[in-house]
Amino acid sequence: MTALATTQKSAPAPTAAPVIWVLADDRAGNVAQCVGVAEHLGVPFEIKDIRYNLFARLPNWLLGTSLSGATEETQNAITPPWPDMVIAAGRRTAPIARYIKKQSGGTTKLIQFMWPGAGADEFDLILSPAHDHLAPAANLYETVGAAHRLTRAAITESNAEWEPKFAHLPKPWFALLVGGDTHYGRFGERAADLLGRQVSQLVGSTGGSVLLTTSRRTGLEAESALLAALTSPCYVYDHRVGDENPYFAYLGLCDAVIVTGDSMSMISEACFTGKPVYIFDRGQNVAEKHKRFHATLYEKGIAYPIPATFEPYSYEPLDAASDAAQVIRERFL
Repeated sequence: MTALATTQKSAPAPTAAPVIWVLADDRAGNVAQCVGVAEHLGVPFEIKDIRYNLFARLPNWLLGTSLSGATEETQNAITPPWPDMVIAAGRRTAPIARYIKKQSGGTTKLIQFMWPGAGADEFDLILSPAHDHLAPAANLYETVGAAHRLTRAAITESNAEWEPKFAHLPKPWFALLVGGDTHYGRFGERAADLLGRQVSQLVGSTGGSVLLTTSRRTGLEAESALLAALTSPCYVYDHRVGDENPYFAYLGLCDAVIVTGDSMSMISEACFTGKPVYIFDRGQNVAEKHKRFHATLYEKGIAYPIPATFEPYSYEPLDAASDAAQVIRERFL
């Protein structure tokens, strides 16, 4: 008999995980979007803290591809070896991201939330909410809503801790998420009073309760007017005290969410729940682009203006972070 020769195939060498930097500046909303997507990628990433100097106020066409708008401490932290990918958000991070790509010889992939301004064609992927109405581009991917760090696991964990603290309140529970002043205008006492009366009518029709959180932007006068107008049983989180925030539990335990229209992040997080979402956009603090976002949600049956009576409904939850991460994996990882 003829002996058969056998060969052994060696196992393929493991692929090294990509090196990813997240540029985290002083805007919490920007950071939440970047970190939220990075976490969904499921690979390690490094956060680079970005702090700006006065030059960051200059237009990006003047700053160019440079670190000129960053403090000396930040500049000292942006050094090789260069990453495989940078995830950043906002106009002011764009020159820094472009600098990193240039120094890497063009190998670093740039993922940018929101339109970066000058040098937009140097970015490999620009993530923008559809309501910004940007011109179509090969490197543009539009999302419905904003990416965020909210996860099912975080909500479930928070529910177990907070549910006993709300147990004395009659159901159904309505989470009330209140923003405040923006650079578009004020969330004044009249708007706060109107919100309180609309919420009281809706919640009162069910015999339920309100789980309320305001924010640093709300203002004492508006907050006082809101509380004075609320007639339903209410649990109030005071952010000034600094205690643990029940925000995740509010979203997890409530039967519906009521949210002011000034914050795309809060609205997007509310629509992550799959529960009824009602938007209050009567204040002068709501931008026209936010109103376009509201209109999109209304058309899709995801959210509605605050009604007089409560009728539960459902929809496919929004998850812009997961959607964006999937696009990044498919194109670059």
